[in-house]
Amino acid sequence: MLDERSFLVQNDPMGMADLTAGFADQCARAVEIAQAAALPKWTALPDHVILTGLGGSAAGGDLLGALFAHEGKVPFLVNRDYTLPSFAGQGTFVICASYSGNTEETISAYHDARRRGCTILVLSSGGELTKLAKQDGWPVITVPGGQPPRTAMGYMFMPLVVACAQMGLIPPQDFEAAINAIREVATECGFESPETLNPAKQLSRQMSGKLATLYGLGSWQYALAQRWRGQINENSKEMILTHVFPELCHNEILGWQGSGEQGVAEWITVLLAGGDESDRFMARVRITCEQIGSATSFTTVTAKGDRLLSKMLSLAHFGDYVSLYLAALKGRDPGQMIAIDRLKEELAKLP
Repeated sequence: MLDERSFLVQNDPMGMADLTAGFADQCARAVEIAQAAALPKWTALPDHVILTGLGGSAAGGDLLGALFAHEGKVPFLVNRDYTLPSFAGQGTFVICASYSGNTEETISAYHDARRRGCTILVLSSGGELTKLAKQDGWPVITVPGGQPPRTAMGYMFMPLVVACAQMGLIPPQDFEAAINAIREVATECGFESPETLNPAKQLSRQMSGKLATLYGLGSWQYALAQRWRGQINENSKEMILTHVFPELCHNEILGWQGSGEQGVAEWITVLLAGGDESDRFMARVRITCEQIGSATSFTTVTAKGDRLLSKMLSLAHFGDYVSLYLAALKGRDPGQMIAIDRLKEELAKLP
């Protein structure tokens, strides 16, 4: 069934499949947009950088945080709240990211950043956030709108990478190599690739009907596990758990002892790897899997590319396809957002 396009798109009226397939082109366009945008001017580097956003708009921030952790010159954090941390002030560079421009938590955080005297950059397709920034004289990177935020990762991540590189906060990046890595994943994992050769289709069939745990083999891999979780929650409408090595070796490894008595028929654990983990690190992973192997099955997905940007984007795109194939196997509409829409409707009724 996963090799029949009619089956794959029969519950996809919003065209999530086509939006996913266009990820590489979206990233290339996003780079062009950001390279032409006005950016804040610094006489010295900021004390720290905060990206404030929610959901799909903040997912790019998690990946940017991984770049900063490995290559950045100042501290970076992602803020998912109505207000900023107490230390934010005049030395803080705040990126307000909202694809729609109308996310209430991000608008609130924008006002908080303005009150505190932070330097602000807005990334959005429009909405109230863009209006406020233009009124206040802050630069805005405007990206194309009109699609679900979770399909706009390219628009909500690549401009941030371009901006931070141009501002000297991270080193220059190889965007061509990263986009080529995405295209390689699309060729292997896309709808036209048969299941016998398609690792994303194979993984989705392995995961279907089971409770999956995603284990990142390190901190940036964990950021990708979080992205996978969001995509599977939203597109596949399924629960999924995440954790990270080596932290899980100090707690969750013991939880597997009673996992068979928790009402779950079958578990599967997906290891997200960069492909360049140390021998010592992989020995820890191997021993852990041996310890819990009676409770769960295992499979590994390894990123493509030599540099971190390529690895993250290739692994993200692989997860996008897995989430769509899971939705198809369960007959679910990947674009449907009933619970979130109802939540917003109820919040809109409040004074």
